[in-house]
Amino acid sequence: ALNAGVGKATIYRRWPTKGVLAFDAFQEEFLARQPLPDTGTLRGDLLAALRSWIRTVKDTVTGRTLVGLIAEVQRDPALGDVWRDRFMVPVRGQHRILIQRGVDRGEIASGTDPDIALDLLFGAAYHRLLQSHLPLSDRFAQTVVDTIIAGMQAKHG
Repeated sequence: ALNAGVGKATIYRRWPTKGVLAFDAFQEEFLARQPLPDTGTLRGDLLAALRSWIRTVKDTVTGRTLVGLIAEVQRDPALGDVWRDRFMVPVRGQHRILIQRGVDRGEIASGTDPDIALDLLFGAAYHRLLQSHLPLSDRFAQTVVDTIIAGMQAKHG
């Protein structure tokens, strides 16, 4: 409020909670660093998307903010609604395009569940980010993508 030259009431009229305010500040920067890749192959697209995500969150303020927002979503129902509606739904919708391209190119079966594929891709990465038990490395990214591709190809074959 001080930096913007407005009263706190003005800030809280626009952002109902501190979590929603933090989310708005985070979302724009995070999404700008997550362009939708188009490498020509599903493997290339998934690998580029995961590598970009890792670069954005690994040992960065953005990553620490993401962890904090995820924690806050568990306590703040208003932030949870904003998180799902303005972050998860659009981001997943954008990444479904990668899966659809793989289907269109015949790399995977048309019955492939894009939500499961995205859960496997990003769920593994979020798990490592939140638990900090193993590294978010390029080898990790390659292994996750190769495992997902192998599973989707097995279904296709």
